[in-house]
Amino acid sequence: MEVNKDYMPQHIAIIMDGNRRWAKAQGKPASFGHKEGAKTLEKIVRYANQIGLKYITVYAFSTENWKRAEEEVKALMLLLQNYLDEYSKRADTENIRVKILGDITALSEGMQKSINKCIERTKNNTGVTFNIALNYGGRDEILKGIKQIAKRVEQKELKIEDITEKTVSDSLYTKGQPDPDLLIRTSGELRLSNFLPWQLVYSEFLFIDKNWPDFNENDLDEAIIEYQKRTRKFGAN
Repeated sequence: MEVNKDYMPQHIAIIMDGNRRWAKAQGKPASFGHKEGAKTLEKIVRYANQIGLKYITVYAFSTENWKRAEEEVKALMLLLQNYLDEYSKRADTENIRVKILGDITALSEGMQKSINKCIERTKNNTGVTFNIALNYGGRDEILKGIKQIAKRVEQKELKIEDITEKTVSDSLYTKGQPDPDLLIRTSGELRLSNFLPWQLVYSEFLFIDKNWPDFNENDLDEAIIEYQKRTRKFGAN
């Protein structure tokens, strides 16, 4: 069965799980798994752009990931910064727009500089929008959105009775983007892990028993085909 180009999801979200266990299975350190995972990510985003996907959002580093071993966190942050510095050039060449979802103020000045440079370099590109959830937490995102709305009410810019779902959506990092049609999580884990709790309420979920570094273009095709088999009802009969 082939992908139906007339019924493509607009937006796919991915929890890239399994880098560490993939590395462990090979007797390698976690950093090795993260490096291979970064290579897989670039390959998948490039392919998503080629097949006409409009948005792809990946979970790169959560607000909870700071609890990991200090050595692993440092290595991962260095990898992410180097990735952004190098990838911004290729993304620009491939017409990919990069955006960051998350609280970047908690990151190092060097990381913030790399993020802003990557965003600025690719902001006018018209291919796939590549959202990287970095220092991201779903509850934290909603909390920050609530505070924004409360401030608008306090300053009499907004009436409480005028608050709608769109008001909330427009206060989130994904403002102006459609909610994900499909969520993919690799490595066989069956949870959301605080990822896009507002945006994923009507998304289709697909859990794949394969570690992220082993994920490939064919797996993405198969995920899209599985999505196309499903009937989305959005709460209707």
